[in-house]
Amino acid sequence: MAARSFHRQLQRRDADYIKQIAKIEQRFGDAPLKALSDPRTRGVFLDWRDELALKSKRQADYAWQVLKLVLNWAKDRGKITVNPCEGGGRVYHGTRVDFVWSVDDEAAFLEHAPAQLHLPLLLALWTGQRQGDLLRLPWSAYDGNHIRLRQSKTGARVVIPVAAPLKAALDATPKRGPIIVTSTTGRPWTPEGFRASFSIACKKAGIAGLTFNDLRGTAVTRLALVGCAEAEIATITGHSLRDVRSILDAHYLHRDVELARSAITKLEMGYAKKTGTA
Repeated sequence: MAARSFHRQLQRRDADYIKQIAKIEQRFGDAPLKALSDPRTRGVFLDWRDELALKSKRQADYAWQVLKLVLNWAKDRGKITVNPCEGGGRVYHGTRVDFVWSVDDEAAFLEHAPAQLHLPLLLALWTGQRQGDLLRLPWSAYDGNHIRLRQSKTGARVVIPVAAPLKAALDATPKRGPIIVTSTTGRPWTPEGFRASFSIACKKAGIAGLTFNDLRGTAVTRLALVGCAEAEIATITGHSLRDVRSILDAHYLHRDVELARSAITKLEMGYAKKTGTA
């Protein structure tokens, strides 16, 4: 199946992708390409996703997305004519609307967490990038004023101007190898090791219910709260405009009182101008 060829291209990218592709190969590795044009194939794939969802809805959605990505790759290269996994929605519909890091949470973490975890926190807050991309980020991606990277999940290329707080942290960090974020031994983190260490640091700082992954949504929220347009946010985070709108509407935009206060202030100013009472 096309998954084998795609597998080889991803071997140096995300290990989680490889795990999902292994599942796909185990179940559908011998499926003939011509079967993909049969309308019944979509039902077979959906039944497989539903079977995975009995154990984990998140993992079922992840497997579906990777399968769709594999088939998109094959379609783009003319190996197949139709992708039966286009669309499909999601099984998991959870929301983390209230899981946003506050300024106090950030300060508590920086006060109590080990020094080697400060930079990844700031990178996430000031760039809005995923954990995997930040853990792999090389020094060559930072020119002193910008960070340039290609997102492993979407392939999107982003150029992010580096804000002063992040620049100060980056410039003060010794280069102990080609990778920016390293552990106390000077070696790149493994995803598992980083998650465990970050979780422990959060507990020591008294931060409950928040994860590193929530920093990406926090970055989107903070950009929105200071008045950034959706296009501006998308340019920094690498989201599509549709995804930014979806995130702000349903997933990450914390209903901050400052946002409401800003809206009322704008309304007052507009009303005063129209009525001549300004």
